[in-house]
Amino acid sequence: KGFIRAEVINWQKLVEAGSEAKARELGLIRTEGKDYVIQDGDVCNFLVNK
Repeated sequence: KGFIRAEVINWQKLVEAGSEAKARELGLIRTEGKDYVIQDGDVCNFLVNK
């Protein structure tokens, strides 16, 4: 149970892409593990187990 992974993108790159779907299409969203240190400006989507 708990954390699986985080999908991370810098907010400026997200705004430039125009949408999360477009950012994903362009390969701008990266997958990070539990050891990743979140940086200022990161937008994160956390995937977790129930």
